[in-house]
Amino acid sequence: MYKWLLCWRYLRTRYLAMVCIVSVMLGVGTLIVVNAVMAGFSTKLRERLHGLLSDIVVDAAEYDGFHDPEGKMAAIRAHPFLAERVEAMTPTLEIFAMIQFQTAGGPLTRPIRLIGVEPEGRRLVGGFAEYLTKPENKEKPSFALTDEARVRYEWVRRFNHRRFHGADLGQELQEPVFPQHRQPEPDWRPPHIRDLDTLRDPNKPPPVPPKVEFEPTGIVIGYAIGHYREPGTPAGEPPVERRTLHEGDVTTIMTLNSQWRPVEQHFVVVDYFKSELSEYDANYAFVPLKELQRLRNLPDRATSLQIRLKSYDDAPKVVETLRALFAGQPVAVQTWEDKQGPLLGAIRVEKGILNVLLFLIVGVAGFGILAIFSMIVIEKTRDIGVLKALGASSWGILNIFIGYGLLLGLVGCLLGTVGGLLFTHYINEIEKWLAAVTGIGVFNGDVYYFRTIPTDVQLSTVFLVNLGAVAIAVAFSILPALRAAMLHPVQALRGE
Repeated sequence: MYKWLLCWRYLRTRYLAMVCIVSVMLGVGTLIVVNAVMAGFSTKLRERLHGLLSDIVVDAAEYDGFHDPEGKMAAIRAHPFLAERVEAMTPTLEIFAMIQFQTAGGPLTRPIRLIGVEPEGRRLVGGFAEYLTKPENKEKPSFALTDEARVRYEWVRRFNHRRFHGADLGQELQEPVFPQHRQPEPDWRPPHIRDLDTLRDPNKPPPVPPKVEFEPTGIVIGYAIGHYREPGTPAGEPPVERRTLHEGDVTTIMTLNSQWRPVEQHFVVVDYFKSELSEYDANYAFVPLKELQRLRNLPDRATSLQIRLKSYDDAPKVVETLRALFAGQPVAVQTWEDKQGPLLGAIRVEKGILNVLLFLIVGVAGFGILAIFSMIVIEKTRDIGVLKALGASSWGILNIFIGYGLLLGLVGCLLGTVGGLLFTHYINEIEKWLAAVTGIGVFNGDVYYFRTIPTDVQLSTVFLVNLGAVAIAVAFSILPALRAAMLHPVQALRGE
């Protein structure tokens, strides 16, 4: 009992020990905060990457894709092992293309990755509908134009038509654009064509051309393609976003067909794809699969099959079975983790290196414990001799100093854990405060398009950090404790 009473007395009276406690506290708190933020980013990235890719992807080895995707899906459904484990499948056709649209500063052209999908099938495998901005498209995705998009599309179409034919722009802007208020269209035919009407029988009305209904094709563009963030936003304030492409605006897609000849087609914006990953939101655009196949002159072809499993635990066996099923065909079967392996691996390596470097803070606290305990042993040589003369054993003296180191580690870990968890919980508020004070934004949302700093506190990590810190505190107190335990009482008292 006297051992713990002495440890508690030294803890209360030795203010130099507070240096060790603060060092352990800072090390533990920093490790908890950094691991929580790293885990938050890692978890969110994994969720986004898994959401954008289905559980298993069957990729074509050729740029133009593979033939008969429906036949391949039928073969999968007919396989007894796969049929019980596959929940949904859908083909996709992914190519590189250029998109062009009008902005306030003139036409803008940029490269994109154009993906042809079947909306309902892509919704079932995930990674599409849940990232659309319109609520109705989250439940039932579609490339059809909404009433709002149709009104804007009609306005833009008529505006451009009148502009290119020399109409008064001011008058055009004041003209109502809703169908029920539409004014009669003027005759824009050339004069020599209009003069042909005078040669017809005046008693016979001119022939009425057949009415052709034109349904524009919709396109879902990445959120960062249709929006941009105002530069110079004050630190700590949400970024100001400007929309460059509205629903109903016309875009031009330019790519190469199967004969490597340039082709283009107009598409009308119907929605935005917002995954909160700038790499995807700034480069992805989705169109109907059949329309992209027609544009590239690649009927009944796809570049990949997206497969969703009932249980991801079956992924290794399903991949092995699919590889055997498609053996000899120019396709590659991978899980989403295999496909994103380099990125996920890089995150794990960075997290490990960062933990090793930050754990050196706790190591510094350990050296502080070693130095302070060595001073205490020298200072308390007489007291150690008195304790031994009164009957204290060497083991008891050893336990006093080791227990003192354990107590310092426990108190530092407790304070560090509480501080680290509080900092993690209020990290976004702290980030805003720091940005307001320093004028420098600590967290740049342009990188990931996250609105807040993601965090994920894992109890196992908190436990391991505390265990490591306590172990270091105890380990660095062993050497001074052994020196104190080996003191002979007569030699300890002789110096006095």
